Amino acid sequence: MRADFAEAVYEVAEQIPAGLVLSYGDIAELLEMAGPRQVGAAMSRSGDGVPWWRVIRASGQPPRGLSARAVPFYTAEGTPLRTKEPEVEGSAAGYTIDMRAGRWHPTAQERTILDGIRDRLAAYSDPAAALPGSAETVSGERIASQKAAAKMSVARDELLP
Repeated sequence: MRADFAEAVYEVAEQIPAGLVLSYGDIAELLEMAGPRQVGAAMSRSGDGVPWWRVIRASGQPPRGLSARAVPFYTAEGTPLRTKEPEVEGSAAGYTIDMRAGRWHPTAQERTILDGIRDRLAAYSDPAAALPGSAETVSGERIASQKAAAKMSVARDELLP
């Protein structure tokens, strides 16, 4: 996993206000890159410095294997929880987060911050953006390479009977 992607995921997680959550898929969508599994993989390596309990499964279930550890955070922050029957719902946690009430919907100002994170990640991911002269240099080199290949093809055709 690329470090720049993981860092972008952590930055988004740090923007989520206390008491609210986003799903792994929500973060992938905000970053316009990868998918829920990649976000989950990044979050599994985040450590305690990142509010991992605010990034959950789309079903409202807490991060796998961390449901007991997450409860004190959810309680302290006032995250809206639903209790359930574990056998019926297929989760040993005994609760889920109420996604209708608890999903974060960023304001315009918060969206600007998230857009900056996304744009920075896109710049790291675009090889053209990292080169001097940006896309124009890459495009120019590509055109020069194509012209050279065309000249070689013409020269070869002239040599053949």
